[in-house]
Amino acid sequence: MITKTFDNSDEWITARKSAITGSKLGKMFSKRDQSYLTEFYQLIAERVALPPTEESAMDRGHRLEDEAMTRFEEETGHKVDKSLIMWVREDNEHIAISPDGVIDKENAVEVKCLSTAKHIEAWITKKVPSEYDLQAVQYFIVNDDLQTLYFVMYDPRCPVDMFYFEIEREKLEDRIALYRDLEEKALRDVEAWEGQITF
Repeated sequence: MITKTFDNSDEWITARKSAITGSKLGKMFSKRDQSYLTEFYQLIAERVALPPTEESAMDRGHRLEDEAMTRFEEETGHKVDKSLIMWVREDNEHIAISPDGVIDKENAVEVKCLSTAKHIEAWITKKVPSEYDLQAVQYFIVNDDLQTLYFVMYDPRCPVDMFYFEIEREKLEDRIALYRDLEEKALRDVEAWEGQITF
């Protein structure tokens, strides 16, 4: 064992960033199957990317969305309408989505500017972050004509700064039907409780 001594807490904090420490170990691996968790990807981010700023994740996302969309247009050749809109189902106005961008009625774009750890995790695993999985499904529930959702990941602090997933309707048909039914049931239940509360 080597003992390292630090002159100040900034040096101590910097040394901890690229190491697996006791407080990080429980956040590194799933207890169920020992697969990597977010802290693993955070270690990679600390080694390869620029450090995060104090800006909130929401503010950062709004600030970078246009930049991400421009990069997407340049790399794909698609022209994206970035108007502030909302899609709603024709048969139920309470089922909706606000697309970040629309190419045409069959193609839309969702942009995420997440933490570098989440960005790297999505790039390594080749998966949309699980917390946004149903948001992607909602696009298809709302728009029956939608065939492809381009799910764009953008983080200019990272060497792999932009990539995207092409999410296809045909691969989600069962989930689209399941969650549309669940949404309609939930809305009926909301209306029933609303009626009881407001008389």
